[in-house]
Amino acid sequence: MTVSPALTDVLDRIARAAKASGRTRADVTLVAVSKQQTWERVEPILAAGQAVFGENRVQEAMERWSERRSEIELRLIGPLQTNKAREAVAFFDVIETLDREKLAGVLAEEIQKQGKAPRLYVQVNTGEEEQKAGVIPSEADAFIAACRQTYGLNVEGLMCIPPAVEPPGPHFALLAKIAARNGVEKLSMGMSDDFETAIRFGATSVRVGSALFGAR
Repeated sequence: MTVSPALTDVLDRIARAAKASGRTRADVTLVAVSKQQTWERVEPILAAGQAVFGENRVQEAMERWSERRSEIELRLIGPLQTNKAREAVAFFDVIETLDREKLAGVLAEEIQKQGKAPRLYVQVNTGEEEQKAGVIPSEADAFIAACRQTYGLNVEGLMCIPPAVEPPGPHFALLAKIAARNGVEKLSMGMSDDFETAIRFGATSVRVGSALFGAR
């Protein structure tokens, strides 16, 4: 196993943030966001022991990881089109971008057909931004209930991407509140610029790209 200074630094920062919140580093999963990165940048992080990676696109993930699929946990963190649901269910361990009933129905069908169920997170558009995917907060409770009761899906977690121009803390707090009242245990929130804040608000996984790999 090689040493990656960038990975070591991020893991140390996670550990310090977790300790400050009365938690341990093991309580927070680091998702290395490898989307659109060259393999020359990704390989040293993999070689240093990082085993959880996030990708935005199904096709790009399949091209990058098919030969190494058994070595890692792979998460889909980008929007999922319904016509890619079959491949996504087959290829990913976690889908973090469940955000509409049509997609819930297609995922439920594919899970039934394939006998394989990736862990599912509902994406919440906490800033109610028109250009962003995700269910708006006022509709999150009903959507989570529909996923469970109508489609028989097990919602493991919630995910959000706060507006870039606003302080992230209130958005993380809102996501945590929605999770608590719906009995959802996992929170995917926080990226390179704000993951320590996210940990303070209860993140169980953080999605870090540029702090590990450099700017794309």
